[in-house]
Amino acid sequence: MIRQSFLKTVKPTARYLNLTHRNIASTAARMAEGDTGAPKSGGAAQGDAFSKREAANEDFYVRQKEMERLQTLKQKIEEHKKHLEELEKHVDDTMEHENKK
Repeated sequence: MIRQSFLKTVKPTARYLNLTHRNIASTAARMAEGDTGAPKSGGAAQGDAFSKREAANEDFYVRQKEMERLQTLKQKIEEHKKHLEELEKHVDDTMEHENKK
């Protein structure tokens, strides 16, 4: 009887705190400071063909993006050079026109 009355008062609180279905670990995960749980590079993982292929693909992707950026920069430089040439021509024409007066 006391047990039933106790459970009636405790159950709503336990549901609110989610204590009835909580899993409690007996040991904490042990990791050094800064560890993420991923395997460390080097050693046996260094010789893995998948790791080498993945690194090569990443390097290729980075080089490709850098080349695209360089191409766009070169195009912008050419556009600016053309614009400067047009401005110089305009200045020269204006100067000649002023000198003729």
